Amino acid sequence: MHPFLDNLNIPRRNFLASCGMGMGLSALAPLLNGQKGNPMLPKGPHFAPKAKRVIHLFMNGGPSHVDTFDPKPELTKWHGKVLPDENRLSTERKTGAAYQSPFTFKKHGQSGVPVSDLFPHVARHADDLCVIRSMRADVPNHEPSLMLMNCGEGRLVRPSMGSWITYGLGTENQNLPGFVVLCPNGYPVTETQNWRSAFLPGIYQGTYVNPAQKAEEAIIPNLNPARSSTRQSKQLQLLQKLNQAHQNTRDGDDQLDSRIRSFELAYRMQMEASDAFDVTKESPKIREMYGSGVHAKQCLMARRLVERGVRFVQLWHGKDQPWDSHDQIEKNHRRLAAQCDQAIGALLQDLKERGMLEETLVLWGGEFGRTPTVELPGGANAGTASGRDHNHHGFTMWMAGGGVKPGFIHGATDPFGFKAVEDPVHVHDLHATMLHLLGFDHEKLTYRYAGRDFRLTDVHGKVVTPLIA
Repeated sequence: MHPFLDNLNIPRRNFLASCGMGMGLSALAPLLNGQKGNPMLPKGPHFAPKAKRVIHLFMNGGPSHVDTFDPKPELTKWHGKVLPDENRLSTERKTGAAYQSPFTFKKHGQSGVPVSDLFPHVARHADDLCVIRSMRADVPNHEPSLMLMNCGEGRLVRPSMGSWITYGLGTENQNLPGFVVLCPNGYPVTETQNWRSAFLPGIYQGTYVNPAQKAEEAIIPNLNPARSSTRQSKQLQLLQKLNQAHQNTRDGDDQLDSRIRSFELAYRMQMEASDAFDVTKESPKIREMYGSGVHAKQCLMARRLVERGVRFVQLWHGKDQPWDSHDQIEKNHRRLAAQCDQAIGALLQDLKERGMLEETLVLWGGEFGRTPTVELPGGANAGTASGRDHNHHGFTMWMAGGGVKPGFIHGATDPFGFKAVEDPVHVHDLHATMLHLLGFDHEKLTYRYAGRDFRLTDVHGKVVTPLIA
């Protein structure tokens, strides 16, 4: 061995790594010493939680609430007419007359929650849905609205909600990331900022996975080592010693510690990640229930991940704002809903049958909604007057499981669907409520940085208690 390595002061974790089993035994070291100092260990929240994990079904681009879960009969009466001035709020682009929904709404379940014919499979679970019709954001632009929804701040660098939740709760499986992001075919708008840890330790940032890859080995590149296990063990043993020596000279360096822990997690993932992402191990009946295509695959992956203890799983519809229907909204929304409706319905059914829905909070929605008026030609992507512009003044999201009130509708927009007018719920309020369901007082889940205590909701947010069962 090199003299430099002979003179290293190797602590217990590294001593175990040199005992013949290499990193395999090193991975067990935290278990043998009580996992002292491991920031990803499961932690107790402030009070008894109703939910233990989250699946965020993110329909990025902005689905139209008046075409999905918020029917507006007045739009049919006013179709093709200019709405009264008080109902013409400013949005990103110029809009014209009222535009009736091309979709049919029906009431479903014992609760009678209305759902459009875009989502027949989701509609079967109407009695599980807690529909928020009075959501509000700050601006009608994608980038800041994505940041607001994901990080609680539209302009400044802040940790994502998945990072905050894993910071607060840790994770139940040390062989998988605590926060996994599934987005087909690449990064979305604003890219990795959507799942960043910012000033929180890097161990809490989201791990990106491309579910569109066909081969399981390609979903997580380089998961299986090219070298033999013996050679890999020796290489990682050396790397661990060098890392520890470097860390000894930089006491209290959270970034370095996060990188070292990432190496350790990457090794441990070789034991479990391939299995977690391999949906072919599910029965034919289950795979048939979810359907075919990438959205069926990633919804099934989400269930397999939370089943294995992953704390927060975020599913994006796609990388290029797919729900951003500035034109041909009937054609585009129908195509998009057909891609995911069966899989989302199957996910809810699967979680329920396995007894997991009660402790799994499922969240569906986009970064904002769309206008009830037609977008006039001339704007970006507006080929014909058959689409809707962005609308942050009022939109719809729904939750299921995790302690929310089932078969329930909260709040309302005006008769045309432009603005939240009854029991408005800002994104900060949504975050505060989610944290409450997970057992946290959102004002007390903080991290000290640059001389002040930060939190997901910043200085805003209130828990929306009517949403809680």
